[in-house]
Amino acid sequence: MRLPPAIIGHTEEVLREILRFTGPADGTLSHYFREHPKLGSRERGVVAEAVYGLLRNKSIYTSFAESGNGPTMRRMTLLGLADAVGVDSLGGLTEEETEWLTRVADIDRNLMPPLMRSNLPQWLFDKLVARDGEAATLELASAMNQPAPLDLRVNTIKSNREDVAAALAEAPILCEPTPYAPLGLRVIKKPALQNLPLFKSGAIEVQDEGSQLLAQIVGAKRGEMVVDFCAGAGGKTLALGATMRNTGRLYAFDISEKRLAKLKPRMARSGLSNIHPVLIAHENDGKVKRLAGKIDRVLVDAPCSGLGTLRRNPDVKWRQTPEAVVEMNAKQIAILSSAARLVKSGGRLVYGTCSLLDEENDAIAAQFLASHEDFSLVPMKDVLAEQKIPLEMGDYLKLLPHQHQTDGFFAAVFVRK
Repeated sequence: MRLPPAIIGHTEEVLREILRFTGPADGTLSHYFREHPKLGSRERGVVAEAVYGLLRNKSIYTSFAESGNGPTMRRMTLLGLADAVGVDSLGGLTEEETEWLTRVADIDRNLMPPLMRSNLPQWLFDKLVARDGEAATLELASAMNQPAPLDLRVNTIKSNREDVAAALAEAPILCEPTPYAPLGLRVIKKPALQNLPLFKSGAIEVQDEGSQLLAQIVGAKRGEMVVDFCAGAGGKTLALGATMRNTGRLYAFDISEKRLAKLKPRMARSGLSNIHPVLIAHENDGKVKRLAGKIDRVLVDAPCSGLGTLRRNPDVKWRQTPEAVVEMNAKQIAILSSAARLVKSGGRLVYGTCSLLDEENDAIAAQFLASHEDFSLVPMKDVLAEQKIPLEMGDYLKLLPHQHQTDGFFAAVFVRK
C-alpha cells in the first residue's frame, strides 16, 4: 500500500529541524508528533525510520543528494524514506525522482571512499583509524549503522526467563536468550510492548544486554548498601535492586529531577521497595558526604560522549565534538573520585561508560588509580568468572556491537584495599 504524499512533507519538515543538531533527535521527533496528532502510528513509524536511516547514512546520502535536481532537503528526505519503505511505497514522486532513486539504489557503496562509507565525522574516523586501523574501523562503523535489536531484562522479583519467553511466544512475540546476560531476551522484530501484561506487571524491562552486564558486574548481594551514582531513569538501578532480592538499601543518585521522576513509575511496576531515589546538586553534595565509607558497592555509569550508542542515537556522532569530549573527561574523573569516597574498606567501585574512546575509558581508569593509592584494579576476567559471564576480557570490559551485538560499553572494577 502506497503512503500518502503528505508523508514526504512531514519528513522533510522534521528533518530540517533535526539537522540543525541543536538537541537530541528523539526529543525533536516526539515534539513534532505531539504537534501533529493526526499522524497515525504507521506514518509516525515511517517518518522516524526515515530520519534515523538518514542520520545513520548522512555522509553517503549527502553525496547522493548532490547528484539530483530540485531542493537538496527534498532529495535527502526521499533517500531516507526510500531507505525506510522502498521507492514503490512512496506516493507523490515525480517520474524523474523515481528514476533517480532507482539509479542511486544501484550504486555499489563499497566503491566509495572509506570516510564516506563509515558515515562518521572526520575527527572520530581519524581517531578510530589511528587506534584500530581502517578495516576494523569500517567493520565497527558498519555495525554502528545498523538499528539496535530490542533487548529485555527479566525482573526476577516477578518471573523467570523461561516463563517470560513462553508468555511472549503466546503473544506471539519471538525472542531468544541473550548470549551473555543471564536474564536477557532478544526480541526478533520490534513489537509494541507497553500494552503487554508482562510489561504492565513489571516482569520485563527494556534494557540493552551491555547495560545488563554492567549492572551484573557490580556483584550486589542481599542486604548490602549499594549506590547507583548516576542513576538517570534507573535501568541499572532496577537491575541492581532485583539482584539484591529487594533487600538492603539501594540509593539512586542523580542531578536531574526529571530523570529521577521517570524512575518512580518503573519502581512501582517492578515491585522493588529497597530503592531510595536521591536528588543531588552535584557530585560533592552533602547527601553524598553523609554516606562516606559506608557503602559496599558503588556503580558510576558516568556521563560520557555516548558514542557507544550510535545504533540507537545516530545523531550523537554529528552533535558530539572533540572539545566536548575533553570537557567530559574532567567531569568523569571528578565524579569517579567523589563516588570513591562512599566505598568502605574491601568495597567495590565500578566505573562504566557507553563510549568507544580511550580517553573516556582506559585513561580515566589509569588516572584514577594513579591518584587513589587506596584502590586497586580487579581484572575484568576475574569479575566475569565470579559472575559466570561467558566472555573473554583482559583488565577491562570492552563491549562492541560488531563483536558482541551490544551497544559499545566500557567498565573497570576497583576495590578499596
